[in-house]
Amino acid sequence: MNNLTTKPLRIVYGDGVLGVHHQAVSYLFSYERGGLESLRFGGQEWLYRGPKPAFWRATTDNDRGNGFSRRSAQWFGADQFSTVTNFVVSVDQQTISQPIAPQNNRYDDQQFATTVTIVFTYTTATEPQTTVDVSYTVMPAGTLQVKARYTGRQGLPELPVFGLRFVTPTPLQGYTYTGLSGETYPDRWHGGEVGTYDITGMPVTPYLVPQEMGMHIKTDSVVLKNLTQQGLRIEKLAQPFAFSVLPFSSLELEAATHLNELPPVRRGVVSILGAVRGVGGIDSWGADVQPAYRVSGEQNHQVRFLITPLAAERID
Repeated sequence: MNNLTTKPLRIVYGDGVLGVHHQAVSYLFSYERGGLESLRFGGQEWLYRGPKPAFWRATTDNDRGNGFSRRSAQWFGADQFSTVTNFVVSVDQQTISQPIAPQNNRYDDQQFATTVTIVFTYTTATEPQTTVDVSYTVMPAGTLQVKARYTGRQGLPELPVFGLRFVTPTPLQGYTYTGLSGETYPDRWHGGEVGTYDITGMPVTPYLVPQEMGMHIKTDSVVLKNLTQQGLRIEKLAQPFAFSVLPFSSLELEAATHLNELPPVRRGVVSILGAVRGVGGIDSWGADVQPAYRVSGEQNHQVRFLITPLAAERID
């Protein structure tokens, strides 16, 4: 057993969870739920629902017109019902046996490490099935490196998006991001200007029928701000990512036919994406998105980013 207290991370092996602590930040990973269950910093919780693979975005008028949502409806179910089928834990880059009860009893509460990695494998609720591997590595400084990789499978329909999505316990006060100005999509971004932009709240585009909105592609970093003025910095690893910060889930947007049918704003829904389908707009009565802006379900996709909790005085 590792009890070298000079190492910066303290590990707690629970019956069904793995805790990793570094000074003011604590991460809790659930084996059963599959993923990051809790992210606490400075006594504040950042997660109402932890990151899960995201495959769906709300249907647009153009999707309805060209039948995309019907053709790719499997991904709506996969977004809701894909399950964890395996996990692997590595401590200081050495894989250990799954530390579930009663195996976890061989560890005491004085376990320390330099890095801890846990990889969850999800099996999609599709036909045919495929897998998504989501890797979390807690780094020596307490930051969290996240990687999600989708394995393409012959016969699967085109994807609306691929990445990770999580929900915050309270509405976000706003966010600051470095990337392209305005709402952008793979086929709607050439008017965007590179810069750093400060957004108040979680803006909603007032479409007559609620639908997909608020995407920002080609992003280098985004800092989410909660009601206590703490921040969560999400920054690219190698490649820029796409993101959206909304007060509603894709399921809530799909269920509403008018803006007044949307529920009261209670939380923040954050999507960090490595692949996003275009929105089209050639016409709303049958023209599909151009091939270059589609996301194949038969090809591999990934997203990689780093999460750093920020105290209020470090946000700006």
